[in-house]
Amino acid sequence: MAASYDHYKSIANLPDKISSKKKKPKLVAVVDEDNCTGCQACVPFCPVDCIEPVPRDKYNIPIPPVQIRFNECIGCSVCARVCSKLTWDAIEMLPIAKFEQEYAIELTDEKTPAYGIPKTAK
Repeated sequence: MAASYDHYKSIANLPDKISSKKKKPKLVAVVDEDNCTGCQACVPFCPVDCIEPVPRDKYNIPIPPVQIRFNECIGCSVCARVCSKLTWDAIEMLPIAKFEQEYAIELTDEKTPAYGIPKTAK
């Protein structure tokens, strides 16, 4: 008897061919670390593997939340859909301009540095 995975059908609509980031996306995934349980349900669904646990020493808690390597994110929103369907709705998709303004981080077409370039005050 085969297991039924119909409950996953509404979650991830992955592209037929998954490739790495080629240009800066229109959206970027942002984790609300205060709302994230650290379950890591989103991690296996990320087609570019840009989600990882926050280093344990940042919070000193047994199960840290996850974080996105912003410059590797392709803006597919699969992680946000997985999080909202299976867990706590802790991942939000933000337009690049809003993200860069709110977090004072500049994203580029390149994958490095992984967390973007901090904007300096002028």
